[in-house]
Amino acid sequence: MMNSLIIGKYVPRKSLIHQMDPRAKLLIVFLFVLIVFLANNTMTYSLLGLYILIIVLLTKLPIRYLFNGLKPVLWILFFTFLMHVILTKEGPIIFQFGFVKVYEDGVRQGVLITLRFIFIIIMTTILTLTTTPIEITDGMETLLSPLKKWKLPVHELALMMSISLRFIPTLMEESDKILKAQMARGVDFSAGSLKKRLEAIVPLLVPLFINSFKRAEELATAMEARGYRGSEGRTKLRQLHWRLRDTIMILCFAILFGALLLLRS
Repeated sequence: MMNSLIIGKYVPRKSLIHQMDPRAKLLIVFLFVLIVFLANNTMTYSLLGLYILIIVLLTKLPIRYLFNGLKPVLWILFFTFLMHVILTKEGPIIFQFGFVKVYEDGVRQGVLITLRFIFIIIMTTILTLTTTPIEITDGMETLLSPLKKWKLPVHELALMMSISLRFIPTLMEESDKILKAQMARGVDFSAGSLKKRLEAIVPLLVPLFINSFKRAEELATAMEARGYRGSEGRTKLRQLHWRLRDTIMILCFAILFGALLLLRS
């Protein structure tokens, strides 16, 4: 399950999305997270789904591989759906079991909110699958460069966010190794009461934190050995170039935004 988490990984391909300027991709993903909340009916959600499907096809990545990346967060999606079903008490009752009543609006809101989460996860996953950590760092630094006027450490902030994304799959792999090692020693994470299950997680968390600090120290040592001293006097090997395809993709996103405004209830 943990190895199926694909956010933070980069998969090289020769596709239109891979070749886009990282600044354009970052802008589209950031604005998409905002406009996804404009969808509030079947038409708008269908439009968002069609847009994401076209983006996925343009990446030339296997659709099954991309959707397998949702498996680690299925329990979060299910919990979100369940909370809306249980707590929303509007509309006609469609199901009743004892004191538990399921309302039509609860199911509707649960489905729509869950779809929003799925759309956001897929878009952010596509960003990391088609953009290298260095490109993400350079793109963030360029977009946030106006904040340098207020003496904010833009370069360090962008680097920190990029490293955080890069370490997600690494930590998941470490967790999977530790989990299998503990299971080989006889630790059962699925049996017993809730208290015993929580206690069984402790042998998993302690070595995970230790390995995390160890990797962070190794990364700091490697950066220091390569002469990294922050953004001052630092040049870039690869320069970012905004091309016509980036403008076209931004225009397509603007069309999506206008369509959502027109079609929403």
